Amino acid sequence: MNIVFIPNIDLKNSRNTPYHYSISSWKKWAEQYKDVQIIEWTDPIMDPNQFKITLQRYWVHDILKHNKLEYEQVLLVDADTIIHPDCPNFFNETEGKFGVTLNNGCYEWVTRSIGQWGNALFPNEPKVKPWKYFNGGFQITNKEHISFYKEVQKYYLTNIDEINQLSEQIKAGTDQTIINYLTQQHLVDTIYMPEAYNLQDLFRKNLLHIPGHSWFPDELRFLEAGWIYHFNAIPQNDRHVPYWMERTYKKLYS
Repeated sequence: MNIVFIPNIDLKNSRNTPYHYSISSWKKWAEQYKDVQIIEWTDPIMDPNQFKITLQRYWVHDILKHNKLEYEQVLLVDADTIIHPDCPNFFNETEGKFGVTLNNGCYEWVTRSIGQWGNALFPNEPKVKPWKYFNGGFQITNKEHISFYKEVQKYYLTNIDEINQLSEQIKAGTDQTIINYLTQQHLVDTIYMPEAYNLQDLFRKNLLHIPGHSWFPDELRFLEAGWIYHFNAIPQNDRHVPYWMERTYKKLYS
């Protein structure tokens, strides 16, 4: 059995309001595969005010073990995603390695995050290359990575106060750059999977029509550009994450 693990924690800030579209799309997609199970994670294991959900998800192996769930591989995926019903079974493409996708988005953000987090927390570690920097919202792991995730947990627990302080200062991620550095530091055997499995930063790719801004037709062209759509890095406007998640879900599944 392979598991898709989707954090959907209600932090009382309305952010997760549209996430039910994500959960539903993943469940409908999984119906065609007997060996895929969707797990919606709704109960944090630590105080999110001190330990953000993006950090807590690295306890995924512990959570699955606690709930006596058997699995071969598990995908950690963000809840601001919608999966296409025709998406292939990506679990068959990992070769048993740590599966990730390139963070093909804003390179100002990426290079600043790599530089500042690296200088603060990993001064003796070579800087992560932007063309090797992966997005934290799509990670496929298996039991071979439990020891690595234990190291990640230990790192977060030891450095949480500094991480929280730096997060407020740098304003370029929480766990994402750290996990990139730790993966590099621990020489984790990693496979970079097609961007189609985490098509992100759609606004900068001219794939989201914003009235008064976009010159191109109001069409969901991103449905032709990938299999999993990640609605992140959208500038504030009337068509924000809830709009695109609802519209995409209804287009694909209604």
